[in-house]
Amino acid sequence: MLPSSAPAAGPVQAVSKANAAAAARRKSNVVTEIERLQKNREERRARQAELLQQKVDTGDVNNPNWAFMQMIREFRSNLEYNPLTLSDPIEDHQISVCVRKRPLNKRELSKKDVDVITAPNKDHVILHEPKTKVDLTKYLENQNFRFDYSFDDHSTNEIVYRYTAKPLINTIFDGGMATCFAYGQTGSGKTHTMGGDFSGKTQDCAKGVYALAAKDVFKLLSAKYKKMDLHVGASFFEIYSGKVFDLLNNKTKLRVLEDGKQTVQVVGLQEVNVHNVDDVLKLIAHGNNVRTSGQTSANQHSSRSHAVFQIILRKKNKKLHGKFSLIDLAGNERGADTSSSNRQTRMEGAEINKSLLALKECIRALGRKGAHLPFRASKLTQVLRDSFIGDNTRTCMIAMISPGLSSCEHTLNTLRYANRVKELGPGGSVEGKVAIREEDNFSPTGALSPQSSDLALLCTQNEEEVSAELYTFHEAVSHLQEIEEEVVDEHRNLIAASRHWLEDDEQLISLTDEVDYDVEAYAQQLQDLCKGKMVALQKFEARLASFRTQLTEEEAMSKNIKRSYK
Repeated sequence: MLPSSAPAAGPVQAVSKANAAAAARRKSNVVTEIERLQKNREERRARQAELLQQKVDTGDVNNPNWAFMQMIREFRSNLEYNPLTLSDPIEDHQISVCVRKRPLNKRELSKKDVDVITAPNKDHVILHEPKTKVDLTKYLENQNFRFDYSFDDHSTNEIVYRYTAKPLINTIFDGGMATCFAYGQTGSGKTHTMGGDFSGKTQDCAKGVYALAAKDVFKLLSAKYKKMDLHVGASFFEIYSGKVFDLLNNKTKLRVLEDGKQTVQVVGLQEVNVHNVDDVLKLIAHGNNVRTSGQTSANQHSSRSHAVFQIILRKKNKKLHGKFSLIDLAGNERGADTSSSNRQTRMEGAEINKSLLALKECIRALGRKGAHLPFRASKLTQVLRDSFIGDNTRTCMIAMISPGLSSCEHTLNTLRYANRVKELGPGGSVEGKVAIREEDNFSPTGALSPQSSDLALLCTQNEEEVSAELYTFHEAVSHLQEIEEEVVDEHRNLIAASRHWLEDDEQLISLTDEVDYDVEAYAQQLQDLCKGKMVALQKFEARLASFRTQLTEEEAMSKNIKRSYK
């Protein structure tokens, strides 16, 4: 029996060996997987330790945005830098749109804010917008913009002036109109660029665009254009909530009128003769001290008005020869204040929003031949109408941007606005193109006033930015401002009439002092006087009631806007 059982042991041993081998392989696979996981864990810990060490080395241990900062650094490491310098040529443009990035300020540095703006060369700007996916993975959305010039945070005011306002100086000596706008969020560097460098709270006005432009005007006047015998004047006014105030004459409220030839006049605006740069700087300092400013939802010291400083060249007969308008626009973050619960803040925000839209379309119309100029849509563009018409007009916009991550939304809005002004993207610039006359396809219902028609066209051209509710609100605010002016004018007329009534009353009452005065004549004249007073007061009361109704409607419309934004 033993011999016969020996062969049977062979297959059993083979199966056992196979099972043992499979178990060894399974064990080997488990060990391998464990070893792989352990290796990955060690590598991850090593990377985390390395990142922590980098944070320690860079002093960013507690910076919650450190990951974004590292992504931006890595992105920048692959760029080639060729910033604008004084040796670069000056290009000739009727419309020039530039962007200036300021450095991070002390407050931003103390809060470890991240610089999200890169200006790699003379005409490009990149905004690194931080994003977070649903699974909390962080990434960057790098948005590219192209402009005529881009100035990085190392650019001086002299470089900015050389490529923006300086090329416009000859225009006014050639009998044209030049305009330079400073646009951007409050705190982005508008006052620094236009007014001059700051050293603490002290401003060196001699290094601002205002002073540099005035310096070149007087330099050319005493040399190249000396034989023209031109005289230089200056005016300085602000536009606040649709009203114009003279900053050189005790903030006197001014009226803006348009004659039959569509010539716009700022009635009563004071023009001061200036003979040198110092005279100009004194006027600017005085005007800036009385300019309207205040707190907003985005900034504690926001410019609440557009400040317009004008250098005016006149011939001996006082006829206008040329004009250079330098405008420091209100902080663009105020346009979002149309949703405020405070009426005055809403009115300010609506006017700024409307004026910036109108300004954009007027500049675009300047570059598009035959385009309609919707200058009546805002007080700013109405006052500057002569800067947008004629072949000898040139405009420059300097868009100021804050580099910090905390200002990313406002910076992106500024870049998009500046981009739409000229559109230097794949489609090319609007400059020199024949206009597609959108107003030909626009047919508003009912007969509209020129101002309302321009506003309607303006909103049609900006449907993505202006909702139906916002357009209705703008329309209500414009109508409210018109009625307000009428009420104020009628009130003034009523006060003047009251003085005449008082004189008539005194004359009538003096008749009663006579012994034999005519009682019937006295009674008749007094009754006529009372009727005149009643007619005037009733008419004014009706106007006032209409004004109060409009105020109530504006309040209701503002609530609709707030609901649509929630």
